[in-house]
Amino acid sequence: MKIDFDGVQAFVAIAELGGFNKAARELHITQTALTRRLQKLESYLGLRLLDRTTRRVELTAVGRDFLPQARAIVQEMTAAVERLKDLSQRARGNFTLACIPSMSSHILPGVIRRYAEAHPDNRIRLLDGDSNEVRGAVLNSQAELGIAVQDEKHPELLESVLFSDPLAFICREPHPLQDRRSVTWADMRGAELIGVSSATATRVFMDYQLARRGIRLHGNFEVQHHATAINLVAAGVGSAILPSSTFREGDRPGLRKIPLVNPAVRRKVVLLRLKRSSLSPAAEAFHELLKATPLEA
Repeated sequence: MKIDFDGVQAFVAIAELGGFNKAARELHITQTALTRRLQKLESYLGLRLLDRTTRRVELTAVGRDFLPQARAIVQEMTAAVERLKDLSQRARGNFTLACIPSMSSHILPGVIRRYAEAHPDNRIRLLDGDSNEVRGAVLNSQAELGIAVQDEKHPELLESVLFSDPLAFICREPHPLQDRRSVTWADMRGAELIGVSSATATRVFMDYQLARRGIRLHGNFEVQHHATAINLVAAGVGSAILPSSTFREGDRPGLRKIPLVNPAVRRKVVLLRLKRSSLSPAAEAFHELLKATPLEA
């Protein structure tokens, strides 16, 4: 059943204002258009709601019974539309963001803080997972936005590069390489390395880039998460090769982050969204803020 809201609105305006002329001005339409709306509603109902003469307009018995319900329909619809308009204009609401854990170390908290300052009533639900899980969350509409490591493009996803994240060597003092301004991959051959799981996008990307150049590294330890690798480095278990964004110099006393060169290997971190879906106002505001914020590892 199709509800004729224009007709209901016209009926309420005429009944409350006592005439067609005032009601037409209130609704910013012509009297002819107003009359058509009412006639269409009465024709659909098969009932007369108003008795009209050249001098006045009176509610019929059916019209008097219907008026409270019609008024409630108009008020509820008007309030709902105003709420949506407020959501749009103020970017209010909640949304879910899927994100690789490395972004939560330093980069993402600053962006979220600025977002919270601009939209204090909004709520963000974070889903952290590896790049495949992030893509899956966006594709399955579990998250409106996703932040992942660039991989083979998916036909249903829009992606934009946020920043380029170089791999770096993380070691604990004292270490033979601690005073270097940069280290080469060849320098890593004798190091006790803590590797991150070969299933992660960063590890796959790193292994591919090194294989292209004939460089092979071996580590005695493997972990699932970058934070775990940093904890083990801090405990003196070994050194690690990690994305630069996962660690900031000064985070841990006695730990050093040194750029890796020859070659400098970089992963690209991308922002993902579905092609077929429009973002909610809250997610759109975060999307624009993130794209406008200069990011670096």
